[in-house]
Amino acid sequence: MQRRIPHVRHCICTIHFMKIHFYKYQATGNDFVMIDNRSGELSLSIEQIQKICDRKFGVGADGLMLIEKDPKLDFNLIYYNQDGSQSLCGNGSRAAMSFASFLKIVNGQAAFTAYDGRHDAMLVKDGIVRLKMNDTKAIVRDGDDLWIDTGAPHLMRFVKHIKSFPVFEEGKKIRYSEAYKPNGTNANFVELLPDNTIFVRTYERGVENETLSCGTGVTAAALAASTKGYTSPVKIKTLGGELSVEFKTSQSAISPETFQEIFLVGPAKQVFLGTIEV
Repeated sequence: MQRRIPHVRHCICTIHFMKIHFYKYQATGNDFVMIDNRSGELSLSIEQIQKICDRKFGVGADGLMLIEKDPKLDFNLIYYNQDGSQSLCGNGSRAAMSFASFLKIVNGQAAFTAYDGRHDAMLVKDGIVRLKMNDTKAIVRDGDDLWIDTGAPHLMRFVKHIKSFPVFEEGKKIRYSEAYKPNGTNANFVELLPDNTIFVRTYERGVENETLSCGTGVTAAALAASTKGYTSPVKIKTLGGELSVEFKTSQSAISPETFQEIFLVGPAKQVFLGTIEV
């Protein structure tokens, strides 16, 4: 009995790539790919976001942002972490304000929508951006550690000799610990310094590594430092540069302490621009 061999049709498949025009920004060493998507034509997959952010095969960045139109405010900010997940990014929001000014969407000040709602920002001088964060409720104590949500979840641990502290190893343990499953938490290590100053290093969820700076992280650390007697504005040192955080507190007999009028202040700068094919 003869076996029939099926006919195999050979075809040449065409893979379509698209070219994306981007701008690279850094905000105290936290670096981002910025894309003007006010046309609404661009839609990126998680794989494409990861490729663009890849430091070996892409542009290289801690995150990627799309500036889009907003029906009521100046613009809508869509932020993706390096792994394609979404969250609020404080330093990214400061960079977005700088980018929006560059695009002439705004002139010195803006109101925009981000992951956790509305934010206001102002371009002060010399590339310094003052970003208003949303009000934050009471700090949660976890033994000697403190936890607070500043638009992204952050655990703070006070340490000494921070420059030699094993941030990656200890941060990874906290990020994936049973206590913070399933979504995990960012981990911040804070050294208390003289002159109302703290030094902060952060292991970032979504980047899965230490970053040179983290806006929501230093904000959380500054609020946590208030439990140690530090007062607004708290000056902050990071591996990527210096920032400050301003805040007010309120408390009543029927509600826990709330942090209000929180401002994250620091530089944001365009580094270069280009196109990438994905």
